[in-house]
Amino acid sequence: MKGALIWCPFPDETAALAAVDTLLHEGLVACGNLVPGMTSVFIWNGERCTAREVGALFKTTDDRLEEAITRLGQVHPYDEPAVFGWVCDGTAPATLSWLAGAVAKA
Repeated sequence: MKGALIWCPFPDETAALAAVDTLLHEGLVACGNLVPGMTSVFIWNGERCTAREVGALFKTTDDRLEEAITRLGQVHPYDEPAVFGWVCDGTAPATLSWLAGAVAKA
C-alpha cells in the first residue's frame, strides 16, 4: 500500500469544506487541507481567465485513489473540475498507517 494525494481547486471555502466532509464521511480520504486565497490564472473556452479559488489537497491511499477522484467529481460544484491524483513514491510509515486505518474499507 502507498499514500496518495488529490489536488483540486474550488470556487470558495464552503464548497471545499463540503467536499472534504463528504469524502471524509465516506471513508475515501483521511484528511483535506485547504489553501484559501489562491489566485488561478487559466485558459477556459479559449479565453484567459483569472479567478479567486480555494485549493484542496486530499490525503488517501493508492487503493482508494480512483474512487475518491470519481466521487470528488460528483460532489464538486464545477461542471468540469480539475481533479489531479497521484500515488506517492514515499510515505512515512506512521503516516501510511494512519491513512490505511482512516480509509479502510468496511
